[in-house]
Amino acid sequence: MKNGEVAVVVLAAGKGSRMKSATPKVLHAVAGRPLLGHVLDTACALKAARIAVVVGPRMDDVAAAAAPHTVAVQAAQRGTADAVLAARGALAGFARGTVLILYGDTPLVGADTLAAMLARRSRGADIVVLGFRPNDPAGYGRLIVEGGQTLARIVEHDGASAAERAVDLCNSGVMAVAAERLFEWLEKVGKDNAKGEFYLTDIVALARRDGADCAVVEAVADELLGVNSRADLARAEACWQNRYRARMMAQGVTLQDPGTVYFSHDTRIESDVTIGPNVVFGPGVSIERGSEIRAFSHLEGVQVGADVTVGPFARLRPGAVLESRARVGNFVEIKNAVLGPGAKASHLAYIGDCDVGAQANIGAGTITCNYDGYAKHRTVIGKGAFIGSNSALVAPVSVGDGAVVGAGSVITKDVAPDALAVGRGRQRERAGWAATFRAAHEDTQRQPKRGKE
Repeated sequence: MKNGEVAVVVLAAGKGSRMKSATPKVLHAVAGRPLLGHVLDTACALKAARIAVVVGPRMDDVAAAAAPHTVAVQAAQRGTADAVLAARGALAGFARGTVLILYGDTPLVGADTLAAMLARRSRGADIVVLGFRPNDPAGYGRLIVEGGQTLARIVEHDGASAAERAVDLCNSGVMAVAAERLFEWLEKVGKDNAKGEFYLTDIVALARRDGADCAVVEAVADELLGVNSRADLARAEACWQNRYRARMMAQGVTLQDPGTVYFSHDTRIESDVTIGPNVVFGPGVSIERGSEIRAFSHLEGVQVGADVTVGPFARLRPGAVLESRARVGNFVEIKNAVLGPGAKASHLAYIGDCDVGAQANIGAGTITCNYDGYAKHRTVIGKGAFIGSNSALVAPVSVGDGAVVGAGSVITKDVAPDALAVGRGRQRERAGWAATFRAAHEDTQRQPKRGKE
């Protein structure tokens, strides 16, 4: 192993009882991705040589979420030092380099911040602790620093003096430790504390006693937001969204009302795209240059081409592909369907399991009847076809290039190219019927009503 190599240990064995949920804490989501997923994504960005996730007994769902990374089991929850010791087998042979210790419920720590910790390690520090300055430091351990970035000790809040409590630099728990010394120090950690647990922070005192160099790198407080409750989860979501909104605007995306737009962790938007108010992006959305997503639209699992207009009040579901210059208007739902270049469905339509050719027009009220109660079937609408308002296309069915479907039609058979298809009942008219109908009802209303006997 080279000195510059990194192994990451992610502690994810916490039960998260304050979440009041059957779902393990680290599997609750921010921006459509589990908390643990955010942490692992950051670890991967560091190009770590190994990544190990420490879980508790019978946490199979967390172990599955950690795949393909190595999983270690902490048999009993006896503190953070014990949790890191549980990863010893997963790090077997990693004798040189840095072990970076992260937490599965702290999803916002950035790769740049961790890189700064590793850079400080490369300059000779045996332990680097990540510190931050929260608005309210109550309850946090304090980092007592000497001579700039030299960490003298960590003092827990309950055991701190008044002068130590006045220090606002707090311990996040995130550490970068010399791999060759980590387990030596962990084995010496005792549990002589109020909770009777083995604290990871105690290795700082052990390292200082051995003459090792301990240092601090400071991060902004928002990065160290830990999630222990539903309220914390909401704060983490808000923080992540604000970051991503700023990132989108910096990359040339217009957000007309940034605070009302919600992104997913993998939303990809090119420059010169305009996003209206109250737009929500689920996972799997990409939007190309020059498109506009208007107010109150919801997109998930969608590819939007260049110069496309969507909404307002549109719903694009997984599998929707809108090619260049396509138009989807208000109260239109698209699912598992492709709209070719210049095709449009301007209002009040459902287009599911469908291929719509270039320049085709889908009239208001049109639906593709794709489900027969047992299976889904596909509709094909040709280039330049015109589907009249309030039509129902019963799949499997195809409408040829340039064909016209008359308004109000139910189409159950394929339509040839350039043909007109009308599938509706013949209109009949009975002269004077309406006047007779009204007169009869008016006579009934004029008759006196008999009272109760």
